[in-house]
Amino acid sequence: MRTALATSAALLWATSGAAGDFFTLQGHGGPIMGIAVSESDQIATVSFDNAVGLWSDQTPLWFDGHEAAVNAVVFAPDGRVYSAGDDFTVRVWGSDGTAQAVWDGHKGKVVSLALSPDGATVASASWDGSIGLWPVDGSAPIFLTGHSGPVNDVVYTEDGTGLYSASADGSIRLWDLRLNSERQRVIEHGFGVNELELNEDSGWLAYGAVDGGTRVLDIATGDTLADLTLERRPILSMATSPDGTMLAVGDGEGYIMVVDTPEWRIARDFRATERGPVWALAFSNDGTNIHAGGLDPRMYSWPIDAMGEADPMATGSPSFLQDADTMPNGERQFMRKCSICHTLTPGSARRAGPSLYDLFGRRAGTVEDYTYSDALNGSDIIWDDDTIDALFDIGPEHYIPGTKMPMQRITGAQDRADLVAYLRETTAPEESSQ
Repeated sequence: MRTALATSAALLWATSGAAGDFFTLQGHGGPIMGIAVSESDQIATVSFDNAVGLWSDQTPLWFDGHEAAVNAVVFAPDGRVYSAGDDFTVRVWGSDGTAQAVWDGHKGKVVSLALSPDGATVASASWDGSIGLWPVDGSAPIFLTGHSGPVNDVVYTEDGTGLYSASADGSIRLWDLRLNSERQRVIEHGFGVNELELNEDSGWLAYGAVDGGTRVLDIATGDTLADLTLERRPILSMATSPDGTMLAVGDGEGYIMVVDTPEWRIARDFRATERGPVWALAFSNDGTNIHAGGLDPRMYSWPIDAMGEADPMATGSPSFLQDADTMPNGERQFMRKCSICHTLTPGSARRAGPSLYDLFGRRAGTVEDYTYSDALNGSDIIWDDDTIDALFDIGPEHYIPGTKMPMQRITGAQDRADLVAYLRETTAPEESSQ
C-alpha cells in the first residue's frame, strides 16, 4: 500500500476553506464517486482512480489499496474510515491512512455504506443483490438477501434495529436487524431506486429513482408527502443537511436541486456541471455548503446561498469529456475506452490504470508507480499490436481473467486497428518517435 501526501496536487481552497466560501479539492485522477464529512470537518472523497482522499485543511492524504473504483466512504466517530468499491470489498483505514482490514464476502461491486448509530456495524449495499452487515470488531458478517436485483443504498433507523434498502428491482425494504429478516415492503416503484435519505425525527423517507422520480414518504403511513420529480433522470445522489431542513438531490443531467423540507418546496435548482452527472453530494457540518462530485476529478463546494454563481464542475474539460466525434477514429476509440483511466505521458497521475507511455514492447504489470492486481503481477504478456488487439477483441475480463480493467470490447476490427495505430504513435518515447 502506498500512502503519501499529495504535495504535487494543487488544492484550490478559497481563503482557508472556511464555511460559506466556494472551494474545490483537486488531486484525484478520476471522477468523484462519493463524499463524506467527519465530525471534525475533515472531508473524505472516493474516486474512479481507486483511491480514498482525506482532506484536512490543505493537506490531502491518500489511502491506496482498493483494486478498482471506490464508490462509497463513511467516517466513524473514532476517526477510522470505511470505504467500498468495484473490487467487491469493504476496507477499514486508520486516520493516518494505514490499512486495518479488508472485508471480503460480496460477489459484486459495493456502492453504498452506512454506519449503525452505535458504531458497532457497517452495512453495505452490493450489486450482487445482498446487504452486508459487518461487525467492526472483525467478527463474521451477516448477509441479508431477498432483493431480486442490485442493492443501491442502505440507511439505518435511528435506534439501529432497522435498515432500509433500495434496489434496482424497484423496491424499498425495511429489515428487522434483531431477526435479520425483511420486516416491510415499503414501496414497489416500478423503476430501480438508487438513493435513500431518512429523517425519523420529522417522519419522512425520501428516495430517488432511475426514472427521475424524487418522492418523500410518510414513514408511519406510507403516504406520499411530496413529489419533487422534475423529469431529469436518473437520480444519482442525495444528502440531508445536518439540521434536516434541506434535502439536496443530484441527477444524471448535472443538476442539483435543494429542497426546503419543512415546506417541501424547491428552494434552489441549478446546473452544477458543464456536462455529465452529479454522483456525490454531502453537506458541510454547519449546513452552509454543499459538496458535490461528478466526472471532473475535483470535488466542488458551493455556499448554499450562492449556488449557481460560482464555477460549475468540469470547467477544466478533462480529456474524457472532449467531443469524440470531431477526432480521427483511433483517437476517438482511445477517448471512449481508455482516456478516463490512462495517461499517454510518463506517470500514472493517480488514474485508475497505469500510464501507457512507452507501451509497445513493455511487459504487462511493470509500471513502477502503479499497483496492479494479482492477475497482472508477473504476467507474461508483452504489449504489441497483436496483444492489444486481442485485449479489446474478447474483452479484458476474458483475456486477463481477474483483471480490474472494466468490462469492455471493441467489436470492429478496423476500430481496433485504428486504436493500435494511435497508441503506437502517441505512446512512443520522444526519442523513438522522431
